[in-house]
Amino acid sequence: MAIHQRAGQTASQTDLVNIPKLMSHYYSIKPNVDAAEQRVTFGTSGHRGTAFQASFNQDHIWAITQAVVDYRQSVNIDGPLFLGIDTHALSYAAYVSAIEVLAANKVTVNIQQNDGFTPTPVVSHAIICANREAALTGAALSDGLIITPSHNPPQDGGIKYNPPHGGPAEGNITAWIESRANDYLRAGLKGVNKLAYADALTSGCVHAIDLITPYVADLVNVVDMHAIAKAKLKLGVDPLGGSGIHYWAPIAKHYGIDITLVNDKVDPSFSFMSLDKDGKIRMDCSSPYAMAGLLAHKESFDLCVGNDPDYDRHGIVCPGTGLMDPNHYLAVAIDYLLTHRPQWSEQLAIGKTLVSSALIDKICAFHGKKLLEVPVGFKWFVDGLAEATIAFGGEESAGAAFLRRDGTTWCTDKDGFILVLLAAEMLAVTGKTPGQRHQELVAQFGQSFYKRIDSPISLENKAKFAKLNAETLNATMLAGEKIDAVLTHAPGNNASIGGIKVTTANGWFAARPSGTEALFKIYGESFISEQHLADIIKDAQALIDKALSA
Repeated sequence: MAIHQRAGQTASQTDLVNIPKLMSHYYSIKPNVDAAEQRVTFGTSGHRGTAFQASFNQDHIWAITQAVVDYRQSVNIDGPLFLGIDTHALSYAAYVSAIEVLAANKVTVNIQQNDGFTPTPVVSHAIICANREAALTGAALSDGLIITPSHNPPQDGGIKYNPPHGGPAEGNITAWIESRANDYLRAGLKGVNKLAYADALTSGCVHAIDLITPYVADLVNVVDMHAIAKAKLKLGVDPLGGSGIHYWAPIAKHYGIDITLVNDKVDPSFSFMSLDKDGKIRMDCSSPYAMAGLLAHKESFDLCVGNDPDYDRHGIVCPGTGLMDPNHYLAVAIDYLLTHRPQWSEQLAIGKTLVSSALIDKICAFHGKKLLEVPVGFKWFVDGLAEATIAFGGEESAGAAFLRRDGTTWCTDKDGFILVLLAAEMLAVTGKTPGQRHQELVAQFGQSFYKRIDSPISLENKAKFAKLNAETLNATMLAGEKIDAVLTHAPGNNASIGGIKVTTANGWFAARPSGTEALFKIYGESFISEQHLADIIKDAQALIDKALSA
């Protein structure tokens, strides 16, 4: 895809969303459940949409929240529900709508005091801590709802459910909630219980508590915060206007760390953002175009870091080398943790999605660690993190989490805070930035060349992806190398990858359809050269086109 001519430039007035119009659509437009694009649809990260297209409205949230209440009742979850929220315009409206339904159903709801924001990892951490306590006392189990469309553009809204394990809900749970919510929409919301917001707040069900202090105080048990303080590092932080913005001052104060917010703005139009590669406002902390504002400060601090609006993703900016590729940082983080967590069991596995860099495979083999390679989606790491059988789970899209320093569970969702603080710990302990450490790993294991491209696809061909396999692909060579394996199921858990992965001695490609758009994604990597990678991508496109047209 061609890079937009204004990519990396600060948004202008014409780029901004009309927020009053967006909000009026949220309340006034009724979704048509007969239109597929207006129904409740839970993808890998919950239901997302926009009020402009009738795919994220008050009715959606009322129906989804009632469906979550019904699900809780069906499996006897009756402890407090933690309700998180990010800074997107539609998030606060959806937060109010969710509270109206939760209180009407007499669900105890824990929210951040003073209508504060609560990031995804804080909700996961709170659920884990509450349920650890519940296991000792026999109290009821907690779960959570998080209202966020992650790094999506300002006009989007999103809502996702985290059951008592604290991580993203499994497919069978989201399918149940999705079906139930759509039934409520079809029935004109009959059966959905609601209280007026003012009545909900005085119902005794809504508890405004301090979620910031317990999370901040516990960080020392997952990252060596004292090493960061002792090294007197200067950290530059850009929250990208996200939900973690009010956590940095308490972190700085609690641990005595020099942290500067280079951007302290919260604005639902995200007018301070620079445009992403396609010219859209998108708070993607792995994009050098979206992170242009932070990159301008890269030589002013020992390390600069950024996060997306719900704080489940991370971006690492090093002096000299700039914004790290997410794959490079995952590899560096895994290598560091395997050599700096003496209390971790030797039996712990490392989790990666099968479209993440094979550099991780090489690092795990070097350290003698079991690699758990799973399909795309963080949900595949939840059980391993909850049971403390995997030390680290990471996605190529800059989302990851890992265990506490003592080898027990920290959280079961992606945590952008601990990943950026780990970068500071690395620098404090080793004297090397993650960027410098990556260069050392390249010298040791070889340089990898990695790319992802999105291609349009018809709905008919999208459906054919499920039938792709070694037989239908019918190939023995890829970019001049013999094909070693053609995978339709992930080696780590034998789960279907919803597409195909083809490997050779020095490269691979994976292809899978998008869950939300008429696109398919091709990921490729070469350990030979940029040209070899281009050949892999070219051959992959030809093989996929031929197989789908057969």
